[in-house]
Order: sequence, then structure tokens, then C-alpha cells
Amino acid sequence: MMIEINRNLSIPEHELWFTTARSGGPDGQHVNKVNSRVTLWFNVPESPSLSDFQKRRIMSRLATRINQAGELRVVAQQHRSQMANREAAVERFAALLRDALVQEKPRQKTAIPAAAKRRRVDEKKQRGQVKQQRAKRDGWDD
Repeated sequence: MMIEINRNLSIPEHELWFTTARSGGPDGQHVNKVNSRVTLWFNVPESPSLSDFQKRRIMSRLATRINQAGELRVVAQQHRSQMANREAAVERFAALLRDALVQEKPRQKTAIPAAAKRRRVDEKKQRGQVKQQRAKRDGWDD
């Protein structure tokens, strides 16, 4: 089965591997006996589905989720069933890669309008006047 990331990229499921563990949180006895937490692993540098550019982009954008070996880790544990958590992990994995591979438009520098600069200076002057009026004057008794 192929996991579709975007129109140009699909990753075969055999490039992913899954581990299971007992899920944390309140859930009664069910949580103590069922391995419903699913961790999805994906080795970014070793993936034949990704180009070098895509690998570099994913490694830089998702650096906090990637370990020293270059393995991307996605954890799902919100559902009670292992299958539902597995599907949730795959969906989150696809969304993460999709977001990491989106090319951002470069920001175009714009000049600050003269009216905005004037407004800012006027506000600062007005604020200064308010503070001047609040200050104690010499020779005045309270």
C-alpha cells in the first residue's frame, strides 16, 4: 500500500515500521493489558522514495522529531484500539511530510508608509505629554 503525501510523492508502507506499547492515561483496566500506543518510524536518509532535496528539507524542518540515526518518529495513542492509532499515526506522518515539503513564498520587503511613521511618532509624543502632566512640578505643594 502507498501512503500519498502529495500529487508528486507517495511512500510505500514497507518503508515504515511500527512499534507498540502500553498507552498512558486514564482508561481503567484496558490500558493495563493492551498495547494500543503505536509509534511509527521512518528512516529519512535511507528512503529511496525521496529525492536528496526532499530529504534535506525534511531533516531541517522536522529536526526536533528526528533522532541521530535520521529516523522520524510519530506517536499516536489517543484511541483505544491499536488499529485506529496506527491509522492516526500514518495520517499524522503524511501531514507532517506534506507541511515540511511545502515551498514557502519568499517574503517581499516593503517600505513602511510615511503615514504610519508619522502616526507612530505622534503617538509617542502624545504619550510623553501625558507623562509630563503626571510629573510633580517644582514649587507646587500637595
